[in-house]
Amino acid sequence: MKKLNSLSIFGTSSDAGKSTLSFGITYLLHKRGIKVAPYKAQNVSNNSQVSDDGGEIAIPQYFAAEAINLKTTTNMNPILLKSGGKSKAHIILNGKSAGDKDVWSYYRDINNLKPHAKNAFKKLLKNYDCIVAEGAGSPVELNLMDKDLSNIYIACEFNTKIILVADIQRGGVFASIYGVYHLLPPKLRQNVIGVIVNKFQGDMSLFDDGINIIEERFGFKVLGVVPFKPFNLGFEDSESIMNYTQDITKAIIKVGVIKLPHISNFTDFEPLVSDKQIELCFISSPSEISSCQMVILPGSKRVVDDIYWLRKKGFESHLKSKEKMIVAICGGYEMMFENILDPFKIESDFKKTKGFARFKNDVIFEKQKVVKKGCYNLFGIMVDGYEIHNARAKKRTKSKKNLYGTFVHGLFDNDDLRYKLFYKIDKRYKGYNFKKFKKRSIKDFASHIDKHIDMDYILRALNE
Repeated sequence: MKKLNSLSIFGTSSDAGKSTLSFGITYLLHKRGIKVAPYKAQNVSNNSQVSDDGGEIAIPQYFAAEAINLKTTTNMNPILLKSGGKSKAHIILNGKSAGDKDVWSYYRDINNLKPHAKNAFKKLLKNYDCIVAEGAGSPVELNLMDKDLSNIYIACEFNTKIILVADIQRGGVFASIYGVYHLLPPKLRQNVIGVIVNKFQGDMSLFDDGINIIEERFGFKVLGVVPFKPFNLGFEDSESIMNYTQDITKAIIKVGVIKLPHISNFTDFEPLVSDKQIELCFISSPSEISSCQMVILPGSKRVVDDIYWLRKKGFESHLKSKEKMIVAICGGYEMMFENILDPFKIESDFKKTKGFARFKNDVIFEKQKVVKKGCYNLFGIMVDGYEIHNARAKKRTKSKKNLYGTFVHGLFDNDDLRYKLFYKIDKRYKGYNFKKFKKRSIKDFASHIDKHIDMDYILRALNE
């Protein structure tokens, strides 16, 4: 197979659906026999996974690679920004922690990061015939274009073909398409092969005139109009998971996830969203706990800050109660010990913070982060999962009087573990095969995209 042009996916606004379309197009190119890989130069998200080469990368690139059975690598997402303290971002560079930086310093030093983004892309090009590079936000924030790694820099550096993605649900779709196209540098305008109008709802024929307007007045092709279709997998950030859709007509158990201000790794809950016997909700008030049979205290990027938030909101007595089942994951697990010790000020300025003391002993934050995945014994069941944390405790998993705590993410992906926990709550719980569901959902969603975009046209453009 000859080398093709690589492809950039630009949104005409934030949350236009770049991640799902980037995944879909990567999947469809792979199914057409093209050796393709996902990529995003810089991602901003507390949601990350452990790549096969042992680093942290953002969920969308991990998910897109996993969907086509690729080994994941930090080259797929060389720069990842997570929540830091006091207007700072925690930088993950080539999969490894590189400390915190304030926003001003980050942008001041952005040129130092460009070689990392470039080298990662070049390494992928050695092994793949085409790279699908997801953009970030809008590519035409005029005051930041010289600092834009994911959109402008990569598209210019590698002369990628470009697809614009517009979210028609937002309104103003024509202005957003026209404006973004004409604000792009002239060199990049020449590389735009067309636009995909995303998230359409209603009678498709109503947009026939819209297609004509874009193609005749704007002068470039509409590659497709994609109807809205729920896809509750591969969530990039907390905003996207809050937009999940769920059929609760057959639900028998209600699960409440406490919506921490710095919640992380919320893909832990994807198997619950798709479980027909589970109603999942995100809760911000203790009053909402009474209607839940299980409460999940999730991962957190700022554990100490979120403990203070929980106390201020009045959650402490509920989290100390033994009456309701509580599952505490990673940061949530750390909160359940007697004290959180942070002698090196890894996450906060407090060297010692009182925990909820459901588990004996303390946890201590160390400079070296644990980043690994493997097969773990969780509550008597072998589970494939992963760890990303600075805290250390004597045990990575503990249970006590209706409380289940662990450092390990991905526990609900395991059918046997879900069954064990939910059957204990309600004997009517049957469970389902999440792995099969995930595989089928990926295939169905990719087919949905394939049906509504012109992949033949895209392929011809990539072959030019």
